[in-house]
Amino acid sequence: MVQATEVLILQHPLEVHHAKNTAGLLHRSLPHSRILVGDVFDESVLHAALQAPLYTVLLYPPTDYEGHAVPVPLDAARLADPTQVRLVVLDATWRKSRKMLHLSLFLQSLPRLTLHELPASLYGIRKAHVPGQLSTLEATCAALAQLQGDPAPYRPLLQAFQGFVAQQAGLARAHGTAHSLK
Repeated sequence: MVQATEVLILQHPLEVHHAKNTAGLLHRSLPHSRILVGDVFDESVLHAALQAPLYTVLLYPPTDYEGHAVPVPLDAARLADPTQVRLVVLDATWRKSRKMLHLSLFLQSLPRLTLHELPASLYGIRKAHVPGQLSTLEATCAALAQLQGDPAPYRPLLQAFQGFVAQQAGLARAHGTAHSLK
């Protein structure tokens, strides 16, 4: 898979050993990705992880900024060359990702990349609490497709993900268990 944009995945510790760990699958599938595990990331750790001179953006929807750092506005011109962009992704439940963001002024200050067109989620084994909530894998693929102007390189990964979801749902049915919902 061709992928020029660097991806840094910040994964909550409770997601690491989860059977439905989409960030792990994403990390193993994207050659220019790194994963750091933690619920609070010290600014020095983030600076060390982000030392290459790339334009760093956070994939996260807009939030209420009252009492928090205001993100730097997104510079669309700097997104023109995807090889010069680093995408930071939070991998956690929505509640935990909000807490991860809340506890890091550094993350709060990053320019936010929001998805222009939200695809329908394929992740039926976890519950979306509001429309537009995607798994880490789906959101990252959508963001990379948006940045690079081409969804084709990410279709095979999304197809494999769809098979993974179907397999997990089948296992849950076979064992008579309900889906594990976030």
